[in-house]
Amino acid sequence: MLFLSGACSSLDKAGSSVKGAVEPYRMEIVQGNVVSREQIAALPKGASRGQVVAVLGTPLLTSVFHADRWVYTFSLTRQGKPSQLRHVTVFFKNDQVERIDADELPSESEFAGTLRTTVQLPVAKAMEASAEALSKFPLPAAAPPAAPLPPARSSYPPLEP
Repeated sequence: MLFLSGACSSLDKAGSSVKGAVEPYRMEIVQGNVVSREQIAALPKGASRGQVVAVLGTPLLTSVFHADRWVYTFSLTRQGKPSQLRHVTVFFKNDQVERIDADELPSESEFAGTLRTTVQLPVAKAMEASAEALSKFPLPAAAPPAAPLPPARSSYPPLEP
């Protein structure tokens, strides 16, 4: 038992020296409906439920107990970037928009800018080979000519007896 606890502590020390050198990949997770300032501005007070769906899309949350409220939620989680979480709640009265409560929303261009990622690729080395290096790889032998095909039939049997 003493041996095992000592092994764990040595592994822990080894991990701390390498910590940060290798990080696991965490994939980008996008959930919900992206709602921008332009979409909210295009939605006038008194708009119908159909108009709201046309502008904002299908709500992420609807409730039987709160039929007069639709909730649009969006979250974006990316490695190395702060998570984005936004909520928009549309309140209806007599099936028309009464009011909209929303977090601080980005414009469409601001949101698109947060999605762009720049990848720094290493500069490719010029590929050059000397004649001496190429002589190590002989050219393949030419393939033999293909055999001719048999002649095609010029007559076919009748279709009916």
